[in-house]
Amino acid sequence: MAPGGRDVREVIREGPLWRQKILQVLQDGPHTVKEVAQAIGAPAHETIYWVMDLRKYGWIAELPDPDDEGLFSYQAIERKGS
Repeated sequence: MAPGGRDVREVIREGPLWRQKILQVLQDGPHTVKEVAQAIGAPAHETIYWVMDLRKYGWIAELPDPDDEGLFSYQAIERKGS
């Protein structure tokens, strides 16, 4: 179970539905997972799955330095043909 009581597989299956929304948020500049979650209206504990998936497949990149709260920001990566 994912935090919040939902099955992790359910959260992961929803990833494609949220990918475009997350990428749109990151077009405005780097954001933390917490900020992305607030912008798309999803729980941060679920948004982290989708953000890590986008990072894994090269859609976004993690910035090297955390903010004052220790949270890392992510930015969209320009991809050819996207």
